[in-house]
Amino acid sequence: MKTRIKICGITNIQDALMAAEMGADALGFVFFKASKRYISCEDAKGIILKLPPFIVKCGVFVNEGWEKIMEIRDYCKLDRIQVYAGDKNLCGNIIPGVTIMAFRIKDRSDVEKARMSKALPLLDSYNKKMYGGCGIKFDWELIRDFGRPFILAGGINAENIDSALNINPYAIDIASGAESSPGKKDPKKLEEIFRMVEYKGQT
Repeated sequence: MKTRIKICGITNIQDALMAAEMGADALGFVFFKASKRYISCEDAKGIILKLPPFIVKCGVFVNEGWEKIMEIRDYCKLDRIQVYAGDKNLCGNIIPGVTIMAFRIKDRSDVEKARMSKALPLLDSYNKKMYGGCGIKFDWELIRDFGRPFILAGGINAENIDSALNINPYAIDIASGAESSPGKKDPKKLEEIFRMVEYKGQT
């Protein structure tokens, strides 16, 4: 089965349509103001209304209250919401089939927490200063026998994507690995990533 692709950190309609045309299964919009890939609700909604059907729209939230997350989800017509494990603002709220729970992996204890998640886990690299998009991979050998569907993130690019696909993730989440600069996607990098995923899915 071909691994699904989520292109995260979308900030403009040109990149959104380019990723969709190349075959992206999902697009990620970051509503965390401290991120270099932040997008306002108004701009995200404008992009989402112009997307072709069947593209999954995912909102990424960090340290945001649950009521605000639901407000943005409804306003922007989001299909999925991505939040971070350990965020006390969530108050335990999870919507089955909608919530993606991101875990920043340092060691096996983090892997075990992710394995027990009630939401679909997204496994990302730990970075003290950033929530996602740092361009650094963690030790993927820690999750080789994860035992349940997961999304792999953290430093995935055309150079290491073959190794990422060999771990058999349900989906891969790519931001910096497909960019020319934060929030601006690189057509050649995107094309290479999609080509390699397509090739892997046929072998």
